Amino acid sequence: MEILGYIEKVRFDNPDIELKAKLDTGATTSSLNAINKEPFEKDGEEWIRFDIIDPEDEDNLIGFEAPVVRTVRIRRHDAAPHVRPVVELGMCVGHVYQVAQFSLTDRTDFNYQVLVGRNFLKGHIVVDSGSRYETKPECKPAKGDKG
Repeated sequence: MEILGYIEKVRFDNPDIELKAKLDTGATTSSLNAINKEPFEKDGEEWIRFDIIDPEDEDNLIGFEAPVVRTVRIRRHDAAPHVRPVVELGMCVGHVYQVAQFSLTDRTDFNYQVLVGRNFLKGHIVVDSGSRYETKPECKPAKGDKG
């Protein structure tokens, strides 16, 4: 079990990019900032193309593409439920690499483009709410993992 801070850098492997993330034990599923979302079909499957903001240059966008594995309905107190696509992406947090599900939403107004939820943390990472940036993302995909 690895002990990490509530804010850490994470690395995605396709494309290879490092982002600041909030490790949130209150969230079940992880989420990723996704703007310019564009669904499309590839080999008879539903896919989505989207952009994230380059952390090195906020005027630059980095494109992602992934198959949609499901959709999730987010209940909101003051409005109708919101439907979000969910994709699977390979991500490294500390020394833990997993292919995990991410709901795609516009997180542009939030401090962190990535929210790491309990489904990723469970059994691998304990969050120290009083610390930040305990380690860098240093892991390789496990054999047999996608990405």
